[in-house]
Amino acid sequence: MSAKDDSPEQVSAVLPTGTEGDDDRRFFGQPFALAHIFGVEMWERFSFYGMQGILLIYLYYSVAEGGLGIDQAVATGIVGAYGGLVYLSTILGAWLADRLLGSERVLFFSAIVIMAGHIALALIPGVGGLGVGLVMVAIGSGGLKANATSVVGTLYQPGDPRRDAGFSLFYLGINLGAFFGPLLTGIAQTTWGFHAGFLLAAIGMAIGLVQYSFGRRSLPAESRVIPNPLPKNRYGVMIGIAVAGIVLITVLVLVGVIRADNLASVAIIVTIVAAVAYFAVILASPHVSSIERSRVFGFIPLWIVSVGFWSLYQQQFTLLTIYSDQKLDRSIFGWEMPVSWVQSINPIFIIVLSGVFAALWTKLGTRQPSTPFKFGLGAIVMGVAFLLFLPFAGGGANSTPLLAIVGILFVFTIAELLISPVGLSVSTKLAPQHFHTQMVALFFLSVALGSAMAGWLAQFYNPDDELPYFSILGLIAIAMGGALLLVIKPILALMRGVR
Repeated sequence: MSAKDDSPEQVSAVLPTGTEGDDDRRFFGQPFALAHIFGVEMWERFSFYGMQGILLIYLYYSVAEGGLGIDQAVATGIVGAYGGLVYLSTILGAWLADRLLGSERVLFFSAIVIMAGHIALALIPGVGGLGVGLVMVAIGSGGLKANATSVVGTLYQPGDPRRDAGFSLFYLGINLGAFFGPLLTGIAQTTWGFHAGFLLAAIGMAIGLVQYSFGRRSLPAESRVIPNPLPKNRYGVMIGIAVAGIVLITVLVLVGVIRADNLASVAIIVTIVAAVAYFAVILASPHVSSIERSRVFGFIPLWIVSVGFWSLYQQQFTLLTIYSDQKLDRSIFGWEMPVSWVQSINPIFIIVLSGVFAALWTKLGTRQPSTPFKFGLGAIVMGVAFLLFLPFAGGGANSTPLLAIVGILFVFTIAELLISPVGLSVSTKLAPQHFHTQMVALFFLSVALGSAMAGWLAQFYNPDDELPYFSILGLIAIAMGGALLLVIKPILALMRGVR
């Protein structure tokens, strides 16, 4: 999967304006500083998706096969919880940038944390290396994801006509990394073992970090500005809260409340609590006008459908990995394709189709469908994608043709482009003036919750009885999308002029 939440349609809606002059066109007509952010983001996506492409099979493959021998259902829960933590960490990354360090510094330090996490996965054996590595990669990826696009925004003055093209170029780097990562780590894993694949991910992140470290000084000063500095007299309170949180999590792990087999459930509960708290704070705030409050209420059904969508879409890293390993015919002229290579299919479609969708919405202008309609249609298309597995249900090992998965992932991508870029964009349009960042964070929480649910749901997949799994989840998604289409008018009324 490509970095859907970093697509140009999304980032252009939430970024600050910059101070870079328009005379620097050394990087394909863009400011040369873009090359440094392009590089670090490309290598970060290379390492992120490269590692994720082999992560699940590393967990459930036997020790004799180089894996950890973890129960498959538990393994999917771990991957789901990890995915949820990545998106939860975007909130932490945004807070650190806004209150303590500025976006550019958080980006740089996050890249270091990511590299260290991949090194831990590569060099520390067993479950210990897994735990340390995944936590570090998740927190680092959240911090980098939350700030890379903001740093890009500082390169352009208001009204600079190169802005959209610059983000499109940045977006290309993201998807190049997402495409090549699973390909190369998959080759390393099948040739030399899992730890070689993780080490390759670490090397990729190191290349991006070294390249970025040489160029970061050329970035605009605005990228290091701290928008809302935390008063020094509150440092102690924040440190105390952080320490208390770490101690609490440690205690819950030691006493067995948080375990490997319930990580996805814990992530789901934490994310739901955070989302409810966010909504409650915004809706109860005296700084929110009646029109703004109505718009927040209008965002709630979209948020719920977004959760449903991501809970199916993010199964690319849980269900689809198992399916590719056990059910997919990966033989190409007598050579068996690595399992992780399936993860490189989606970025190709994203690169091609994102431009098509952008051109379509531009051409339609004010005649384009409303946001609730796009969300409803996206959920229906996602449900259809799951139903497309049904013709192959009940087949034996390696019975599903590779072209079938290519077609199904094509449908996945159409659904993604109807919801992902539209979702973050509408969250900025509906956001109250005093809670702009929190509304964006709420959208990321829908991705976090969906990712955790993707891990939790995959435990119910039974390769020997696939019909109930694909049909029930597909029909639920279609029903959610259909229900949203039926209430478009009242939702638009709540959105007060926002479409």
